[in-house]
Amino acid sequence: MGNEGQKKFHIGLLPRLIIAIVLGVVVGTMAKSAGMPLIIQIGATFNSIFGNFLGFCIPLIIIGFVVSGIAELGDGAGKTLGLTVLIAYASTLFAGLLAYFVDVSVFPSFLKVGSIVLEDAQNAEETMLKGLFSIDMPPLMGVMTALLISFIFGIGIAVTHSTSLKNGFSEVQHIIEKLVAGVLIPLLPLHVYGIFANMTYAGTVMDIMSVFIRVFVIIILLHVAVILIQYTIAGTVAGRNPIKLIRRMLPAYFTAIGTQSSAATIPVTVACTKSNDVSDRIAEFVCPLCATIHLSGSTITLTSCSIALMMLNGMDVTLGGLFPFILMLGITMVAAPGVPGGAVMAALGILSSMLGFNDSMLNLMIALYIAQDSFGTACNVTGDGAIAVFMDAITHGKQEREASEPLS
Repeated sequence: MGNEGQKKFHIGLLPRLIIAIVLGVVVGTMAKSAGMPLIIQIGATFNSIFGNFLGFCIPLIIIGFVVSGIAELGDGAGKTLGLTVLIAYASTLFAGLLAYFVDVSVFPSFLKVGSIVLEDAQNAEETMLKGLFSIDMPPLMGVMTALLISFIFGIGIAVTHSTSLKNGFSEVQHIIEKLVAGVLIPLLPLHVYGIFANMTYAGTVMDIMSVFIRVFVIIILLHVAVILIQYTIAGTVAGRNPIKLIRRMLPAYFTAIGTQSSAATIPVTVACTKSNDVSDRIAEFVCPLCATIHLSGSTITLTSCSIALMMLNGMDVTLGGLFPFILMLGITMVAAPGVPGGAVMAALGILSSMLGFNDSMLNLMIALYIAQDSFGTACNVTGDGAIAVFMDAITHGKQEREASEPLS
């Protein structure tokens, strides 16, 4: 029971975000009725500074995580590694494309194109109050530069097996991890409070919330659909019952809802995967690797929230515009730090560079993503188990296990 109490405190981010949203709406309403914009402007000032700092950190986050992520892939089991990476990427890509086709079919039925709030991307800041002052924090480099540097060094380290560079970038990763987990994520509730207080004051929050509650329902249904498809394919290849496979993965699913972290759920994911009769060798290799590179649930959420925001802002939503974004999202997800909200942090760069999101839209994306991060992470983790079952079947891991272990 002591552990449960500790866990509640640890889960804290989601309850804090809900409190921040409620508080933001209450304070925004009271400030508007009392005619006290100063309260909102104080929050807007923090948001402006935090937003600029976030923009400064994005290239650092990308370099910190992508270089190490790609370099780590070099230490592995040749064909098994390559095949796992390929399947994980294909699964993430499929999830993003499924989300796109469902979203463009369903969203227009309840979402008025160009109707809301951030009407034009240019007018987004005018809809809400500005801060009292701002501190300019230009990033060291552009997002694309950071990605290219990351790919060059990551692949270079993997090919040359340079331990000194690998250790150096691993240290950089630890520093960025501390920055994300110790500074950015803890300050997010305050940031979300400021956004919702400002939107309430501007009179737009109810429109946004009523729309996004329905968007979230679609996202969760997409998560369930992707898990069913993943396990149907894995079950067919392995000659196993998909529903039974999913049922044994439920502890990992619910653990991920609590931790909001694929990395923190790895021990449970591995145990559940082994209970699905996957060999130890495959389970212990695939699950930790996929916790880093396979984020089908996060991709669904990011794609769906992006499309909804683009539609609300009257931006063009086309397969030609979104497909390169989804392709890049699959690669960028390798950069996602294993902390709550990590995926959206890693994706901020391509949201701005490829979809043209401005600061207001990026801030809203953070709030929307974190609000359902638990379910996205749970989908990611459950999908890892399906990839392990698939890999076990095609690499004959089960036969190896049966040959080396006594049958129970």
